[in-house]
Amino acid sequence: MGASSSTGNPSSAEAREQESLASASLPLPLLRAVFSRSSDLAETLSFPPSTFQSPFPPSSPPPEHFHDLLAALGPTIASLFFSPAASSAGDGDGDWLGFLRGFNACCARARASLPLAQLLRVYAAACAAAGAPCGVRFQPDEDGGDGKVVGELAPGEVSVLLSMCWAMAWSGSAPRVSDEGAKKGGPVLLPEVSQLVLSALVSAGAVADDAGVWSWEVSGAAGKGVTAQEFTSWVISTVPGLGNCLSRYVQNRFRSCQVDPVKGRAVSAGNTTSDASDVYLLTRGRAWAISLSVRNALSEKFLSASVIGMDTEDLLYRSSAHGRGLSRFWSCVEGYKGPALILLSAFSNAGGENVDADQRWGIGVLTEQGFENKDTFYGSSGFLCATYPIFRMLLPSGTEKNIMYCHLHTQLKTYEAKPKPLGLAFGGSIGNERIFIDEDFSKVTVRHHAVDKTYQHGSLIPNQGYLPVVASILDVEVWGLGGQTTKHQQDVYKKREDIFSGQRRKIDLAAFGNWEDSPEKMMMDMVSDPNRNQREER
Repeated sequence: MGASSSTGNPSSAEAREQESLASASLPLPLLRAVFSRSSDLAETLSFPPSTFQSPFPPSSPPPEHFHDLLAALGPTIASLFFSPAASSAGDGDGDWLGFLRGFNACCARARASLPLAQLLRVYAAACAAAGAPCGVRFQPDEDGGDGKVVGELAPGEVSVLLSMCWAMAWSGSAPRVSDEGAKKGGPVLLPEVSQLVLSALVSAGAVADDAGVWSWEVSGAAGKGVTAQEFTSWVISTVPGLGNCLSRYVQNRFRSCQVDPVKGRAVSAGNTTSDASDVYLLTRGRAWAISLSVRNALSEKFLSASVIGMDTEDLLYRSSAHGRGLSRFWSCVEGYKGPALILLSAFSNAGGENVDADQRWGIGVLTEQGFENKDTFYGSSGFLCATYPIFRMLLPSGTEKNIMYCHLHTQLKTYEAKPKPLGLAFGGSIGNERIFIDEDFSKVTVRHHAVDKTYQHGSLIPNQGYLPVVASILDVEVWGLGGQTTKHQQDVYKKREDIFSGQRRKIDLAAFGNWEDSPEKMMMDMVSDPNRNQREER
C-alpha cells in the first residue's frame, strides 16, 4: 500500500518538480497570483505602449515592422509557452501544471544554447505574426525533444533582433507610469547596435576584418548573413547575457502585473528620449554591449546605463574636461577603491603599417579594483574590450595576473638605475605591454596578443598585425562603478590628503628656536658677505 501511494499520482510529483524549478526564478505566491488573476496571459505579456526611434539619422523611424514586432511579442510568447494545449488535464491542477511547464520552458535555468534557441523561436514566430522578414525558423524534433532553430539571419535581421532584445530589457528597467503618462512621453531612442552586428558578422566570416569595417553600415549591408549556429556560437562567446532577455522579459511582466496591473502596462521613456548621454565615449549602445558580456553584478549597472544613461557623478576623469596627462588623471582617480571602466578613443597615425591611417577606433578596460601608484603590475581581475568599430570582449586567461600598471613620479624622487616607464598599461609585461598609454596621454601603443598571457587572444583594432600600433589619443574617460559608498570614501580620502598637504606646507618658525642663533641665518650671512668679520661671543 505504501509503495502504491507514493507512486500512484505521478502528476503531483511532476508538479512538485516544476514548482521547485519555477521557485528559483520567481516566488510561487507571485506565480499563483498571476495564474489566478490573468484570464488572458497575452495581455499580461504584451509589450507596454511605446514609440521608438532609430539613433541614426536623428529622429528617423525605427526599422520596418519594428513596432508590429513588439506588438506581437506578448501573444507570441503566450501561444508558444502558455497555450491551452499545455494543460491537457481538465481540472485546475492540470492548468497550473501547464502554466508551470510553460514558465519553466522560457525562464528556468538551462544550458547556454537553450535559452537562446527559445529567444530565436519567439523572434521567428513574432516576425511571422507581424509580417516581417525572417530567415530562421524553429524545427521541432521528431522524438519530442527541444528542437532546434535553423536558417540564416541577414545583417538587417540581426540588427532588428538586437534592438528588440534591448527594448525587452528597457521595458523592465524603465520607471513605471500610467497609460496617460506614457502617451505624454516622447519617443524612445534605440541604442546603436552596429558594433554588435558587425562583431557577429566578423565572427562568422561574413565580413572580413580589414579596412572595410570602417565604412560598413547595416542599412547598406548585403550578401552573406549569419546562420543560427554561427549566431549562437557568437552569443555564447561574446554576449552570453543575450540569451537571458526572454526570461528577464517574462519575469518583469509578471512582476509588474502583480505590483500594479494598471501601471504595469506602461513605462516611462525617461532620459532615453534624447541622445545627451551619447556625447560621452560610454554611449548607451556600448553600455548595453558590456552588460551582455560581463557575468557579475556590474551587468545591472551597465544595463541601467543603457536605459537611462550613466550618472555624470560617476565620471571620475575625462581628458577633454580635466586635462591630459598622468598627473591630472591621478588627481581625479586617487583614493577610488572600486571597479572602474577606462575608455579610450584614438586614431591611427598616417603611414601606419598595421592599420589604416586616419581611422578612428576605441578600446576599453574594465577593472574590478582601484588604482595604485606602483612600478609593477597588480590587480586580481579585469577585462579588455574593443568598442569601435567592432565590439569584442577579452576575458582574463588565468595564466598571469598582469592586470594593470599605473606608475607616475611622486614628490620624493629617488635615483633609479633602470627607471620604470611612466604611464598606464594593461596586460603583457613591463616593456612589452598589451596596451600602454604614455605619461602625457598623447600616444597609445597596442601590441599583438602574443606578448600577453593575462588576457585572452584577439585583436583590439581592425586589421591589426603583429607589429605594435602607435596611435594618437583623442579622449580618455574613467567611470567609477562602485556606487555612492565608494565615491564617498574617495571624497573623505581626498579631504584628508588636502589637510595633510596643507600642514606640510606650513612652517612653524617657533620650532626652530631663535632665528639669530639658527645655523640657517649664519649660512645666509656668510653667503651674502663672506669677508665680513664675525666676533665670536663667549
